[in-house]
Amino acid sequence: MSNVSSINNLGKRVPKLRFPGFEGEWKESTLGEIGTFTKGAPLSKADISSQGTPFILYGELYTTYDEVIENIVRRTEKSASSEQISRIGDVIIPTSGETPEEIATASCVMLPGVILAGDLNIFRTNTVDGRLISYIIRHIINKKISCVAQGKSVVHVKADELSKISVRYPGSVEQHKLLSFLALLQSRIAVQRRFVENLKLYKRGVLSKLFPKKGTSVPECRFVGFTDDWEQRKLGEIADIVGGGTPSTSNDNYWDGDIDWYAPAEIAEQIYVSSSERKITQQGFDNSSAKMLPAGTVLFTSRAGIGKTAILRKKGCTNQGFQSIVPHENALDSYFIFSRSEELKRYGETVGAGSTFVEVSGKQMASMELMMPTTMEEQQQIGEFFSRLDTLITLHQRKLDELESAKKSLLQKMFI
Repeated sequence: MSNVSSINNLGKRVPKLRFPGFEGEWKESTLGEIGTFTKGAPLSKADISSQGTPFILYGELYTTYDEVIENIVRRTEKSASSEQISRIGDVIIPTSGETPEEIATASCVMLPGVILAGDLNIFRTNTVDGRLISYIIRHIINKKISCVAQGKSVVHVKADELSKISVRYPGSVEQHKLLSFLALLQSRIAVQRRFVENLKLYKRGVLSKLFPKKGTSVPECRFVGFTDDWEQRKLGEIADIVGGGTPSTSNDNYWDGDIDWYAPAEIAEQIYVSSSERKITQQGFDNSSAKMLPAGTVLFTSRAGIGKTAILRKKGCTNQGFQSIVPHENALDSYFIFSRSEELKRYGETVGAGSTFVEVSGKQMASMELMMPTTMEEQQQIGEFFSRLDTLITLHQRKLDELESAKKSLLQKMFI
């Protein structure tokens, strides 16, 4: 950003960061003043085919596409009217979503001839580059769009309401300069994202080779020096399965202590946890069914999203939403069993039961059958391998998150 200058024009329609050589206030218009809206074709997931015309579904704006679309992943053999087929620079905005925040998104289609499916508002303008409008909708006026969205279980936004929303934008030369910079930044993010995805794909492939396939007792790949067949063991034979508990929330003496007390919502993508969001006192621990878990315990959520895992770095306890795995010394390696998180999750989801919400019991987890190496040394080598791989994935995921965060911050400063 060395060629971007910081400016201070309080009260004027200018961005905080601007490329040298550009002056004057940005223009302000409503979307309806600079373009027109039309509706997408009445097509859905049922119309996907392996060949035919490229097309975009509205839900893919949430899951697949960024601000600018240059490659299409879907095709259909259905047809559409000329107004429902993309022109370069078309901006597409969902007409429905699950939340007001979700619906405030957009993508600019930089390819002609793409069928734009139903539940999409198609916005066309010759005044402002569609890519710029897409960035503005996603990052600058998204809250304005959320405010005009209507509905509860399904949220809708109408073109008439979108037309009234104002946007601020620079002249065509400055638009081009901004978009060239954002294209470079997005390209860097895309490279980093692909690298993370490829690392995760590699991990899934290695997982399938370092553990025996169903019905076999020998992995496809082994570390040097290990040749014995694996043996089937029950999880409860090599680990204790420990539940949790919650002190009375009405007793202030039980809370805000120094004992870590974890809830399932805290367990996300991290590998290790070392400090809980809420903590309990010794008195709260003594007056609940919570159990103290040693460092190395693999926390395993048993309800409301079965199968989220993390390894304790230091001792702590949990609420009743866990059936945590405490490895027996010299029988089970913590990272070895953590590396089998997907296997644990599938098992828990299969055997779990309940009417209000599905839950897996400690007894059920203890009965889980696993193919295991006959030596701790092989467990530890496998665990160490996945520990290094997970550390690499975490490092590059952090770099991706930092790039995404930098992009968000820059957009707030380079637009108004």
